[in-house]
Amino acid sequence: MTDRSRPDLDDDTVTALGKLSEALETVEQARGLLYGFHQLTGKADLLLQDAVSGLREAGHAELADDLDRDLVGRNVIADRWTFQIVEDYDANYWSTFREFDQHARDELSGGDRHVFEARMKQRERTAGHPRHEAGPVLDD
Repeated sequence: MTDRSRPDLDDDTVTALGKLSEALETVEQARGLLYGFHQLTGKADLLLQDAVSGLREAGHAELADDLDRDLVGRNVIADRWTFQIVEDYDANYWSTFREFDQHARDELSGGDRHVFEARMKQRERTAGHPRHEAGPVLDD
């Protein structure tokens, strides 16, 4: 089994890579929330369309027409629907962040991920105790 804690790397490098990894994980969480925002906004627009139909059927055509004209399909920010916000985030921030994380890991740790966490696991596990194994046994 390869030692994921990379004893060949200095502590400052491992700590910095750990912070970079943590930052990327936070970006991944933000991206998930952005996708949630996208889906919830789309669902709200579909529900709004149902409300417009219901108002129209109930004889409130003027209000239904106002909602249909001014709110259904409205841009959520200037010139953009939510899918465009998600696409811009992915293309211009998320993918760039991931590329830099990969570049830093390739350059400094041979591409290994979670070296900081592997070191923490080595410190915190109880050697020989069930469910505290160093890692999975890998067949070569």
